[in-house]
Amino acid sequence: MKIKIDDLSGREIAELLTEHMEEMHLHSPKESIHALDLHGLRQPEITFWSIWENGELLGCGALNEMNGRHAEIKSMRVTYRHQGKGIANIILEHLLAEAKHRGYQQLSLETGSMDAFNRARKLYEKYGFDYCGPFADYREDPNSVFMTKKL
Repeated sequence: MKIKIDDLSGREIAELLTEHMEEMHLHSPKESIHALDLHGLRQPEITFWSIWENGELLGCGALNEMNGRHAEIKSMRVTYRHQGKGIANIILEHLLAEAKHRGYQQLSLETGSMDAFNRARKLYEKYGFDYCGPFADYREDPNSVFMTKKL
């Protein structure tokens, strides 16, 4: 497997992010969707990685630097075909290692509160993320769960 910084120009990434947005709309009301599209991910404070094996896209994840000490996980996604194979663990471990390498002291995220997001929440719990209140520009929302981890 190879994890690389991705410039978001490939067809496979565009399809995966479209799939991600479609699933967010399936499970969350529009006003509670905080996932970023291709344009939203092409910001200088965001670094986006993709994970590949034998030329096949397995998943992706990003870090949004809020300041020199605090970053947010964005767009963590595994392709449907590769879900349940531990790819999410690999992506999250990469993001955690990169956050530590960059000297961040805290890593936070927002995910859904609905049952469809149970696996994601359990993954973050497994890696030591604790539930917290809204951070950055987020507001309390019954459809959102906020989590953070001190590094």
